[in-house]
Amino acid sequence: MGNILISITFFISLNSMAMIKALNTAATGMAAQEANLNAISNNIANVNTVGFKKGRVEFEDLLYQTVQDPGGRSSANTKYNVGIQIGTGSKVSAIRKEFIQGSPQLTKNPFDLMIRGDGFLGIILGSGEVRYTRDGSFNVDNTGTLVNSSGNKVFPGFTFPPNTKTVNISEDGKVDVYINGQVEPNTIGNIPVFTFVNPVGLRSTGKNLYQVSDSSGSPLQHVPGVDNAGFLQQGALESSNVSIMNEMTSMIKAQRAFEMNSKVMGVADQMLQTINNIR
Repeated sequence: MGNILISITFFISLNSMAMIKALNTAATGMAAQEANLNAISNNIANVNTVGFKKGRVEFEDLLYQTVQDPGGRSSANTKYNVGIQIGTGSKVSAIRKEFIQGSPQLTKNPFDLMIRGDGFLGIILGSGEVRYTRDGSFNVDNTGTLVNSSGNKVFPGFTFPPNTKTVNISEDGKVDVYINGQVEPNTIGNIPVFTFVNPVGLRSTGKNLYQVSDSSGSPLQHVPGVDNAGFLQQGALESSNVSIMNEMTSMIKAQRAFEMNSKVMGVADQMLQTINNIR
């Protein structure tokens, strides 16, 4: 009788440990889906942000507990054909920016620029640091300097004469100004385009800007349209590449996955209560 009680107690103990593992595994799934929903909500919030690139959440499974190793000895002359490995859940491994071209939005503002293809425009911060953007919604300040919406200069820096009549920015980045009383234009500079070996490694810093990181590599400066760098289109802006329909679908999937993990925790808790009552 004593041996039977010991066996039952040992069985209950093993099942209790399994239920606790299920609780932890389901909790990792809920945390992963919470991060997924955060990324989806950021995509939806920026559906009208110029040049915004959506984030795609990537998951990976966590470590496994190996109870029975595949290929291990099952007897002196045989091996296990299939092992027993118990997973411990999942986590978000990355939120990858998708640099797919957004649709053009014509504005007819001569200072607005859109990159048709790969690449980024440079923005000079007040500290002198250069950051990078796909948002080409530019204008001039009270000194005639070409700036972005935050008042930071567009690289390498352009100042238009006070008597400028019209501005023409060509596909290869050449900036020509037509001055009152002159027939021929004056070229005041060229707007370059920057590319990166690994653009998904750029660090998002807000205000539609990206910062160089060790993962992205150093910026490579190009003449627009050369070496596979994108052309410039004057009087247009790049819309966000977020698809509301796709994001709504992803949101529903994340919600259902979160709910199912929550139900797993509830079932595991009920089974633990049953085991405790047996004791």
